[in-house]
Amino acid sequence: MQANELITKEDLRQFKNEMLTEMKLLLKPGGTSQSKQWLKSYEVRKLLNISPGTLQNLRVNGTLRYTKIGGLLYYKYEDILGLLEENSR
Repeated sequence: MQANELITKEDLRQFKNEMLTEMKLLLKPGGTSQSKQWLKSYEVRKLLNISPGTLQNLRVNGTLRYTKIGGLLYYKYEDILGLLEENSR
């Protein structure tokens, strides 16, 4: 940036609006941040804010479907959304 370039309040407002628009797109289901179809266990636990034991209970009682490949467990993002919808009040 050169010494004679100034950032105006309008420039900052425009930047803020663009940043908010991008963040909303990223946080929206189907947006870039959640475009992964399959999530690992730690991602599901973080997303739902649950413990490893709670996730295991969801698997064992058939509440949440999963796929095991090698030693890793994978969960479909759409199944997790469905679980949240079923339990919404």
